[in-house]
Amino acid sequence: MDAAVTLGVAQAHTVPPTESSLSDGARQRARRVTLVFGGIGVVLAAGIVASIAIGAVTITPGQVLAVLADRIGIDLPWAYSAQQQAVLLSIRLPRVLMGIVVGAGLAVSGAVLQGLFRNPLADPGLVGVSSGAALGAAVAIVLGATAAAPVAIWAGPATVAGCAFAGGLATTALVYRIATRQRRTSVTTMLLAGIAVNALCGAGVGALVLFADDGQLRDLTFWTLGSLGGATWGALVVAAPLVGAVLVASPWLARSLDAMLLGEAEARHLGVRTERVKGVAITLAALAVAAATAVSGLIGFVGLVAPHLVRLALGPGHRALLPGAALTGAALLVAADLAGRILIAPAEVPIGNVTALIGGPFFLWLLMRQRPD
Repeated sequence: MDAAVTLGVAQAHTVPPTESSLSDGARQRARRVTLVFGGIGVVLAAGIVASIAIGAVTITPGQVLAVLADRIGIDLPWAYSAQQQAVLLSIRLPRVLMGIVVGAGLAVSGAVLQGLFRNPLADPGLVGVSSGAALGAAVAIVLGATAAAPVAIWAGPATVAGCAFAGGLATTALVYRIATRQRRTSVTTMLLAGIAVNALCGAGVGALVLFADDGQLRDLTFWTLGSLGGATWGALVVAAPLVGAVLVASPWLARSLDAMLLGEAEARHLGVRTERVKGVAITLAALAVAAATAVSGLIGFVGLVAPHLVRLALGPGHRALLPGAALTGAALLVAADLAGRILIAPAEVPIGNVTALIGGPFFLWLLMRQRPD
């Protein structure tokens, strides 16, 4: 009798999982994804409401709805002043929307590059796009219309943003070209080339600082610290489609990035066209980061912190990681911008400083977690 019981227990432990148990696991994971996404959405919504309401001019949610409804000819019972309308439509609403766009773009780029490099500590700046954008902006600010004439022709008043965008794409293309030989791209070489290009761009910015006058130096300093204070509807119209295209396209890389986590050889055995994946991933990351940096300046750590928070909650699967990172990045940046506005009001802490204060300790914590015992 005891032997029969023992045999039955052993067989129970060796029976493969049934379709019912697999479906239960899938439902549990779907429920967890829903809860995490819902929690992030609530945080983002609260940040949006607070960012719009808090400031020198207070605007209630009802007044926000009344202003927006009035634009389409609907009257709502909440009264508002002309000042509140102007502040909402010209300053706070474009600023909040820009924070969502920039945060989502940086976070998704970070998630894509972390999957490509198979390293959760990877950051969008590793491929040179951020330093290239800084060099482009420095050229436009310090050398002015003479050096930036080719970009100024199509960028117009947004010459600094245009030069930053062009500089970010150019340096990324250079890094990718250096890492590619005989139609094969080495991820290790790309990483090393990115470090070298970052150093060269930093030296270029430092050299331009020597020629800058006081006004130019101030503009360059504030640009490198990052800010959403200059957000306008025009800048949003330019940046949002580029970042939006990346957000829409990146989920198509989810399966390939999951396979790449196993190694390139294993991914090729699974049918993944690894070279194409590398090219598409680098292109998408460069577009999103260049567009975000061009309109907001240098903002660090969002591309590192947001994907890792989602990875801790949902695991490494990119199907949930990519949209989760976008939501988390948007929530983080909206919250960081609000904190920068209220910490030392009426002055404003640059958003790059706020994200560094959050991301720096988080990065150190990640390093400490990955230390060998």
